[in-house]
Amino acid sequence: MNWYLAVLKKYAVFSGRARRTEYWMFALINFIVSCVLTGIDFAAGTMNQTLYVGLFEGIYSLAVIIPGIAVSVRRLHDTGRSGWWLLIACVPCIGALVLLYFLVSDSTPGDNRFGPNPKQAMPA
Repeated sequence: MNWYLAVLKKYAVFSGRARRTEYWMFALINFIVSCVLTGIDFAAGTMNQTLYVGLFEGIYSLAVIIPGIAVSVRRLHDTGRSGWWLLIACVPCIGALVLLYFLVSDSTPGDNRFGPNPKQAMPA
């Protein structure tokens, strides 16, 4: 939970680097919260069956879209890549796989052009 809150505290920080743990813990907790809110939307009757978007889940998704993009950019920085590589996901089929590979890759050792290695700055 601390990793999730750390990402939210850096709401729109696109500079620096993010460890794999920070990115994937945010993604996991974000997925769990979205599933729970979708269930609440179904139970409360606030789910739009045509668009498959609920009121609570929709508001939550809008609230975390900026921190989600920011932590993704910082994760790409950690692997030595520009945040613009996020746009590769727009390429059909192969783009998402390439982006996934970048996101699961280990960080570049030592400092890089985006800042110091967060593995050395923060204990695991």
